[in-house]
Amino acid sequence: MSQDAPLLIVEDEPKIARLMDDYLTAHGYNVATLGHGDDVLPWLQQHSTTLVLLDVMLPGKDGLTLCREIRQAWPTIAIIMVTAKVEEVDRLLGLELGADDYICKPFSPREVVARVKAVLRRSQAIAEQAQTQTPNAVASSPVTLNEDGWQALANGHDLGLTAVEFQLLRVMMQSPGRIFSREQLMDHMYRDNRIVSERTVDSHIKKLRKKITEALPEQEIIRSVYGVGYKYQPEG
Repeated sequence: MSQDAPLLIVEDEPKIARLMDDYLTAHGYNVATLGHGDDVLPWLQQHSTTLVLLDVMLPGKDGLTLCREIRQAWPTIAIIMVTAKVEEVDRLLGLELGADDYICKPFSPREVVARVKAVLRRSQAIAEQAQTQTPNAVASSPVTLNEDGWQALANGHDLGLTAVEFQLLRVMMQSPGRIFSREQLMDHMYRDNRIVSERTVDSHIKKLRKKITEALPEQEIIRSVYGVGYKYQPEG
């Protein structure tokens, strides 16, 4: 971990913020902390980071709003939501807005460290896979991938994909016409064998489709196969 790129903890409860800071620092991470939602975007404009631990309930801007805004402006930053809300809707909403993972309070500090390691490892794996991707594999596609920048482009427009959305699109684009089940897509999204709902895949696909449709309103790129899964198959 570069000392110039600290992890950012956004947590308004000082004891919790200090606990996460201490454990992550003990495991070799450089850490910065903020306690107010309104301070997050200005901080990100002035500093580099690879991951944000983002509490949902914050003074000022709430965590879900910040998650969406961070994802739009800095699509490659990993985001782990930290929440006391345990309802499935809240979890899925956080993921749909662009979060890479979530942790529910109360939690053990070891769980935080494990989740951070898993998300950063997954992000690094995506970057390494992108560097080895054959650039002409999907040259005829209306969507092109800038592997070095983790960008998906449609008509020259950056779709602003999250790391998970980029990985989903990349996997399907490698095999145009192949139908991927939700379970297969989950294996590509989450390589740490966590248990997640198939609805999580649907949430990511919905978000991905929306971004593509905004750039290519006349084309259907990702298609549903009822009862089976999804496939990448541009029209024509």
